[in-house]
Amino acid sequence: MESQWGVGGSVDLDDTRLEELSPQPLLTRDYETRPALVYERLRQQHGPVAPVDLLGVPAWLVLGYREALQVLQDNDGFPKGLENWRARSEGRVPADWPLGPSLEVNHILIQGGPGYRPLRTAWDVALKPFQDPRHPQAKRLKAAVTAYADELITLVGQGGETGVADLSAQFSRPLPLMVASHLLGFPGSQGDDALMDMWRVLDAGPDAEAALERLLATLAELAATKLEKPGDDFPSYLLAAHPDLSLDHLARELFMLLGMTSDHVGILISNTVVEVISGEGSVRASLSAGMVREAMNRSVMRKPPLVNFVPRFAAEDTPLGNYTIRAGDPVWVSSAAAHADPLFADHVASGTTISTRAHLSWGAGPRQCPARELASTVAAAGVGRLFERFDYLDLALPADQLPWRSSPFMRGLRSLPVRYELSAAAVRPPAGGLAPEAAEEVLPDPSARQRSSLWRYLTGLIRGGR
Repeated sequence: MESQWGVGGSVDLDDTRLEELSPQPLLTRDYETRPALVYERLRQQHGPVAPVDLLGVPAWLVLGYREALQVLQDNDGFPKGLENWRARSEGRVPADWPLGPSLEVNHILIQGGPGYRPLRTAWDVALKPFQDPRHPQAKRLKAAVTAYADELITLVGQGGETGVADLSAQFSRPLPLMVASHLLGFPGSQGDDALMDMWRVLDAGPDAEAALERLLATLAELAATKLEKPGDDFPSYLLAAHPDLSLDHLARELFMLLGMTSDHVGILISNTVVEVISGEGSVRASLSAGMVREAMNRSVMRKPPLVNFVPRFAAEDTPLGNYTIRAGDPVWVSSAAAHADPLFADHVASGTTISTRAHLSWGAGPRQCPARELASTVAAAGVGRLFERFDYLDLALPADQLPWRSSPFMRGLRSLPVRYELSAAAVRPPAGGLAPEAAEEVLPDPSARQRSSLWRYLTGLIRGGR
């Protein structure tokens, strides 16, 4: 069988059951520091599909690009939905499995079965006003991104016209959270406490559980408010498109949008900045030509924020790679490993300004991320504003010494220390930027901003860095 990535032939399938293979743990210290080496070691040992141990639970990890597409594009053969997981149904998944809580929240990314299709349709309808550039809401969203980016950059400028800043903590992470608050329709800066709790949940620290409880309660209150008094925001549009959603279910969907969009977009912004600063000449050429999305495409090819997708499950015994995947086995697709698959990577030109669109950062097939255009727009606008308002940006550490944080799903920078020089317009938006009346429409009043927990945190970073 031939494909555009190479020539494949018949292989002797290994029919050993997953639970009999004694797979090696995936989430090791090596994986956190140099995941590419772990993926390559698995590829050399097992081929394009490998058995791995995920914190005590066996699973199949898809490493090959062609096999990743096969799984992602076949929603019937490899459906989502924990009800399809044989080991879970048989009671063989520990009740205290660390990944359980994140997978048990039954939202759009996790859900399978007959309830998924009407929910996905509602998501597409609710997101369209924000993703269609012709729609007023999309224009307001872009104005909001610009206004929030300028706020954050101006705040960095309060630490000095030149200096060192952590662009992750001071820009890449807060920007998408602020935009998500705009999407959810939080009035003024009232959503800032929820945003701070979202950070605590994502960082999985000792206060993460309490933060999650507060966050879900806040989102449930917001859902009830939107049910009583709809607005021009995502939860109101989602309720209008899917009136049967319970408030609890709506809160779970809002949690997914807030968490996934903020973490994914924040990592994408940081990774793109690193790609531009430390990249080859063609990367800088892309940005100087106004092609921010080309730089983003290059970034997600090398370092996708979402490295492993949530699991799917084989609907029946299916050959995949060198193994037979049994019905009900969990299958995790690794976009990071698939991008490094020589049968794919060797066909991607590295010396051109125009990058490939064949990356899997947003998935593929019928369950491709519904918010991909929204997230790309926010990230591109944020990165573009950074390089417009900084005359100089350079890494304060060698690229290979930047600190990374890894999880079973995401991989991003813990911090992004840079040396900077702000433009002459550091203390105000540059000429040709957001009109004052547009800024007033999307930004909270200054006194409310000063009272917000997010702003106090960011201001504390400036004072602490002096």
